[in-house]
Order: sequence, then C-alpha cells, then structure tokens
Amino acid sequence: MFDVIIVGGGAAGFYAAIHIAEQAPNLNIAIFERGKTVLSKVKVSGGGRCNVTHGEFSPKGLTANYPRGEKELLGPFHTYAPMDVMAFFEERGVPLKIEEDGRVFPKSDSSQSIIDCLVGQADRLGVHILKNSSVKSIAKIDDGWQVTTMNKMYSTKKLLLATGSNPKIWKLLEELGHHIVAPVPSLFTFNINDERIKGIQGLSTYATVEVLPKKTFHNDTKSLNLKSVAREDAVLYADGPLLITHWGMSGPAILKLSAWGANILNEYNYAFRIRVNWLPDYSTESMEAYLKELKGVEAKKTVMRTNLTELPKRLWQRLVAAAQISPEERWGDITKVQLQTLAEQLTASSFKVEGKSTFKEEFVTAGGVDLKEINFKTFESKLHPNLYFAGEIINVDAITGGFNFQNAWTGAYIAAQGISS
Repeated sequence: MFDVIIVGGGAAGFYAAIHIAEQAPNLNIAIFERGKTVLSKVKVSGGGRCNVTHGEFSPKGLTANYPRGEKELLGPFHTYAPMDVMAFFEERGVPLKIEEDGRVFPKSDSSQSIIDCLVGQADRLGVHILKNSSVKSIAKIDDGWQVTTMNKMYSTKKLLLATGSNPKIWKLLEELGHHIVAPVPSLFTFNINDERIKGIQGLSTYATVEVLPKKTFHNDTKSLNLKSVAREDAVLYADGPLLITHWGMSGPAILKLSAWGANILNEYNYAFRIRVNWLPDYSTESMEAYLKELKGVEAKKTVMRTNLTELPKRLWQRLVAAAQISPEERWGDITKVQLQTLAEQLTASSFKVEGKSTFKEEFVTAGGVDLKEINFKTFESKLHPNLYFAGEIINVDAITGGFNFQNAWTGAYIAAQGISS
C-alpha cells in the first residue's frame, strides 16, 4: 500500500514525486518505471546536454510555442513557469545558463547533472523507485486505485500517470472512459531527394517554408507559372534557420512546421511539397527586379561567381544551375526566362518531401488524453477523482527549445500540489 503511486520514471514523474514529498513528508510515495533505467529521455535530450526549459518568462509568450495546449497552459504557466524551474535546479546545486536562442541548459553541458539532481532529491526524500515495473492494469477501488504490474498488485489513494506517449497506458485509460486523441508524430525532419541540396549538408540559412496543398505539383527545375504560385495559398507556414542534411531538410523552420502541422502532414502520409523562400526579404517580383539591375551593372561577370545575396556560396551555385544557367554564362548574356527562373529558385523553390525522420533522439508525439477531460488547476482527471496526469501523456506538445520539458515540469508541480493538499 502506497499513499501515492506515480507511473513513469521520467522528468514529470520524478519532479512530481520530489514536490509531493517536500509538501507532505508523511506520504509513502513510489515511482513505477517499466524499464531498467530512469530518466532515459532526459539523458539524450538536447544532444546529451538536456535543454531544461526556455528563457521565455511571459506566460502568454510561452504558450505560443504549443501547437496543442496553447489555451489550456496559460493558467498553469501563471502558476509555475520557467523561472520557477530554473530556481528549483539552481537551489539544488545545478547552475544553469540561458543561451542566445533562449534555450536553458545546465552550465555543465551534461544531462547527467539534471539526472543526478532528480535522483538524488528523490532518494533524499525517501521516494521508492521500482524499476522493471510495467503496469498491466489500473482499476478503481473504494477510495483509491489498484495498480497491477508484471510482478505484483498494489493499492494507492492517489495515482499520477506520467508515462509519456505510452499506447498501453492510453488503452487502459480508454477502458476507464477517457478519450484519447489519436497520436501522430511531431518534431520530425523532412526527407527530400533533390539535386539542388545534395552534397551540401551542414549548410544553414534563414528561410521561410510553406507546405503546399496536396494537389500541388510543379516542375522544380523549369520555369514555374508565377501567377499560379502567387495565387496558391499555403496550408502551413514557418520561418527560421533551415538546415540542409544528408536526408533532406531540418532546423527550426522545418521543426516548427512538423509540430504545428503534425495532423495535416500525417493526413498527407508525409508526401507533399514545400515552397522555400531562401531570401525572405524579397518576393519573386522584387527579386526579379533586383536581378535585372545586376544584369545591367555586372554584365561582364559570370552569374555563378557573382553572388550578391546573403546566400551561402554553395547554395547560390546550386540554385543558379537549377535555373539552367551554365558556369560560364555572364549576366549580360542570360535570357529573360533564365532571369525569371533564377528569381523563382531564390524565392519560391518547390521541393518534394517523401517521408520523415525523427529529430535526433527526441521523438515527440501529438495526441494523448483529451484536454477537455483534465482540470488544469490541478491536472486531475475530470472523470475520476484522485487520478492525475503530467507530461506528454496528455494532448500537449511543443516545438523544440525546452518547451516540452516545461510542460512536464509545470504539470508535475501543479499535480503535486493537488495530491499533497
């Protein structure tokens, strides 16, 4: 018999256990972890550095990074926000730093600092850690819950589920009457096989990216119909650094699209087209006018070697080649069609996406417990008293940058307050 059982030995589970134990030292608390190790996702996050949270201290500004949960998290972020998380770790001996892009990391640049802190605090407070304890069933009993693992049957007064994207736990919740929003991948990169970006992996530049309607098909290397492109409304839009990779495209611009468009891109079966403006300060028309000026001023210089834009040299050369301009052709010799095509390649390049890849080891899922069934003042189930949720088990997910962890910390803290009161 435990007073509190927390299912899930990840960030949310440990954070909740620590806060419950601090608020109510008399409670007998246990964390059930299905695997051999705890905090495995913390270990690999941020490339092994652990992107703890983000230095966005406005609750409203913070919620703007959540494709699912934006409205529901506003109140919770007023209660518990990134500055509270930072204070928690720094008061317990883990100094943090805010990097230029706002991401927060331990100064050690090692996720082990966060793991050691959480495990050490749980141990100090007498929290029981039961590994290899995969939950097989959850049942209501008189004034609490019965939890059956592979090894044993346990009872508890209060139950917190912090199991992340675990289909087995979602199925158990469905049996208890909860509605589970069907999970789809979020935070993934785009697989693109295109000559224009082959062999230039590692190159990064600021760009705008649009996902085009499924019916859209253009010839990538020949002149596009400018009027039809201009009329064509994108179904998704994002801007930011775009990184060319071995398998296609990644970087913040792509990851934002994958998060905000998780459901749409799933419907497209991850086969669709994107339109990239490599020079967002220009439209296709204004770029064409600029290139006409260059044609007059730089008439004797070769186009390939005269990159008067902010584009990386190798990308400029690829786009010039895609506009059917040879390495020897001079500005004064290129035709009107070639000039138009180059303007299109620079500001409206169309790429075919064929599949996705997980972003590093940080697999994130959109979907989970329906947000309408959760009381966000306590993170308690509206259907069942003494049943709480925290982390990715609910239908909340965010773009990359520490925001998914912030959801876990905030939900765990507020659930802990409800459980220990």
